[in-house]
Amino acid sequence: MTTPLALIVGLGNPGPEYHRTRHNAGADFVSALAARCNATLKPEARFHGLAARVRFAGHELRLLIPQTWMNRSGQAVAPALNFFKFAPEQLLVAYDELDLPPGEVRFKFDGGHGGHNGLRDIIAALGNDRAFHRLRIGIGHPGAREKVSPHVLSRPSAGDRRLIDLCIEEALQVLPDAVAGNWPIALNRLNSFRAE
Repeated sequence: MTTPLALIVGLGNPGPEYHRTRHNAGADFVSALAARCNATLKPEARFHGLAARVRFAGHELRLLIPQTWMNRSGQAVAPALNFFKFAPEQLLVAYDELDLPPGEVRFKFDGGHGGHNGLRDIIAALGNDRAFHRLRIGIGHPGAREKVSPHVLSRPSAGDRRLIDLCIEEALQVLPDAVAGNWPIALNRLNSFRAE
């Protein structure tokens, strides 16, 4: 796992009513990365999303926030990978993770979709190729399955928002190692982080 990253995708739902909701944590991460690079994410019809080309930590990166619905995220990711001829191993997908509490954030490589509809669609669109990197931003689980949908589609409390934003900031601090393919260092640092 020493392949440098080339495409970073942040998952979310489009529209102002979903802005800063839990489900848009991945999109918030990519927006913060674009701001860090003084870049503007602009509509890109080919990829059904907002895209930018940035220079970060000495590497050229493509950023993408799909403007499809979450469960159609693959319609944005697969065309972008194909157009730039990037391998799945060069992809990092940032998304909200129910199985982590607010204040925790993890890198992961490969694996299933864990019930996340955005990941599910990306894996399907890539021909069931799961060999890409993920940034899992903890949003916590509401405790019952029937509460998941309203939970992820609502805005977090002020306290949880602060923890999520601290995780996004920490992930940005660790990202230079991930971008360069120094995954053991990146994993070690991020996966031991706890926001308080």
